[in-house]
Parts: sequence; structure tokens; C-alpha cells
Amino acid sequence: MCMQSHIPSLASPRSDNTSSAHDKVYRGLRTRIMHGELPPAHALTLRGIGREFDVSMTPAREAVQRLVAEGALFMSSSGRVATPELSNERIEELAALRALLEVELSSRALPRAHMALIERLQTINGTIAEAIAHKDAVAYIRTNLEFHRTLYLRAQAPAMLAMCETVWLQLGPTMRALYGRLQRTELPHFHRAIVAALRAGDEPGLRLAVRSDVTAGLKLLAS
Repeated sequence: MCMQSHIPSLASPRSDNTSSAHDKVYRGLRTRIMHGELPPAHALTLRGIGREFDVSMTPAREAVQRLVAEGALFMSSSGRVATPELSNERIEELAALRALLEVELSSRALPRAHMALIERLQTINGTIAEAIAHKDAVAYIRTNLEFHRTLYLRAQAPAMLAMCETVWLQLGPTMRALYGRLQRTELPHFHRAIVAALRAGDEPGLRLAVRSDVTAGLKLLAS
């Protein structure tokens, strides 16, 4: 008579469920923070996160710890969790990182900037204009990042783009504050310059337009 083994599977349903719950909370919070849905210094609780995503405290805690490690959330010595309220020095540092990373990504993308990409960027610009007309800060930030990500994907530099997205994540709440201060009424001028440079194959013009676009607004907050 054959004896069946009772050694448990390494990938048990419980561990899969826990991992899935953690991933749901992490991705959901990450998106909200990056798109500016939460303002600077916005306090969060594990209990509140658990209720929002319908998960237990464990995946909520794990997601928060991961976002703290990425600089998207700040945890005080007392355990209070909040979105970051960046100092002028930190804003300037992140703006400098955006300039370095995004200028390089755009330069690498230029040789692969076919007409379909340019048309896609123009379509996104139209969506940005709609968000501005409706004074929708979150839609504006989301579509503005979509514009940049669409271009940078053509660079075929995934490690560099991942670093860039980490910077966007840390800046999300600050970008929300910036939108309220700018009170935009029309499409960002430099987006048009980016599209024009891509169409002309003008690398110096593209680098200048991207650098100006990603740093001009942040300089207002740090002034």
C-alpha cells in the first residue's frame, strides 16, 4: 500500500492570497500617490487602508513598508504614516534627477520616434487640454505622466525608466500642490515644443524642451 506524502506545497493558497492582497494594495496606493490623488502631508492609517482595499492589516502594512522604502510615504519615529511634504532642497534634487533622466530618455527615444508615436502624443495632449478645461488636477497629472512615459518607452531603457517612475512617485503629492499653484488654463508650452522637435528630428531642441518642461514648474515651488 502506497503512503501519500503530506508535505505541504511551498506555494500554498494562503501565501498566494496574501501576496495578491499585498500587490493590490501596493499598486493601488502607488497609483494614487503618483497621480497626485493625495496632497502633501496626508496621513494614512493601516486600518483605513485595510478598509479601502478590503484586506487585512498584514498586506496593508507590507504595502506601506514598501512605499516608505521607495520614498512615496514617510513614517515618523512614532509610526505615523503620511505622504511626504518635501523641502525646497528635496524638490530641487528631484527636479535635477528628472532633468538628467528624462532628457537622456528622450534623446534615446528620438531615433525611434515614428509618426504613429507623434500622433499618439498629440492625442494625449488633447486629453491634457480637456483635464485643464475641467480643472481636474488628478487627470492632468495622470495624462501628463502618460505623455512622458509614452515617449520614454521608445528609448528601450527599462532600468532608466524605472528610476524615472520612482522620482515621479516621490513627487506625486508635490505635483498636486504645484497644479493648484499654477492654475493652468492651456496646454503646457513645452509639450508643443517636444512634439515639434520630434517631428523635425531636432535632438538639441528636444533635450531643451524636455528639460524645461520637467523643471520649470518645480522651480516655482522651490522659490
